[in-house]
Amino acid sequence: MRDMHTSGNPVVSIIMATYNRASLIGQAIESVIGQSLIDWELIIADDGSTDNTAEVLGQWEAKEPRIRYLQLPHAGRIAVVSNAALEAARGKYIAVLDDDDRWIDPEKLKKQVAFLDENPEYVACAGGFRIVNRNDERIADIYKPESDEAMRKVALLANPIANSTAMFRGSLKEKYDVSLQGFADWDFWLKLGRRGSLYNFHDLFLAYKMWSGGGSFVQQRANASCAVKIVRRYRKDYPGYGKAICFARAYLTYTFLPISLRRGLNSFLSSLKKRIFVDSA
Repeated sequence: MRDMHTSGNPVVSIIMATYNRASLIGQAIESVIGQSLIDWELIIADDGSTDNTAEVLGQWEAKEPRIRYLQLPHAGRIAVVSNAALEAARGKYIAVLDDDDRWIDPEKLKKQVAFLDENPEYVACAGGFRIVNRNDERIADIYKPESDEAMRKVALLANPIANSTAMFRGSLKEKYDVSLQGFADWDFWLKLGRRGSLYNFHDLFLAYKMWSGGGSFVQQRANASCAVKIVRRYRKDYPGYGKAICFARAYLTYTFLPISLRRGLNSFLSSLKKRIFVDSA
């Protein structure tokens, strides 16, 4: 028998921002439905999709009462859409899942709820992820630093938490910074880290789909500018500011190189970053 909480509000609210992913979002939803812990609500905030997302999600909402579909005007910024989902969330804990990813551990939610229930000094926990290609073929398994101490050592160099693997306490009432054009999730986890301890399970929770030529490459300069801003913002809260600001400024300088040179370096730099800041298998 699967677990069910009976206090009224769900134990976990899962927030998902979406935009024009009607053909992919079904896998993400199915991975939520497949969780062993069933006392959840899935809040899907739609950033004004122009494909048939509304039709697809309307069908899901009709057959699954735990799904709540929010249709929003187009904002073009994931922080705005995610905040709308957070405003609607009623759960004791909040989990995050991107619309093109899927959870691969059916015990994910149960493990995280048990951990946060048993460790009140922790504000959030997350886990590892598997990078897959468009055909869902494995590229690599990635594990970020596990302990709070280890996470803080790299927190200014790179996001210590994989966003779609994370769960945090709803009572914190934190929001994403809508002024950031990129890396709003990195800023969010550093903000939570000011309020308590963080933890990463050494378990694979997620299949993360890697897209070639995706929006992250197009947005590199905006992301780099935000990285500099984030490192400066949290320089008194986490160690290693000198090294981190040098990396952030070097990244910003890199975005001013000719596009042909950046394309050649992008794969190498991405691999280098993973080797320096995370454990992979």
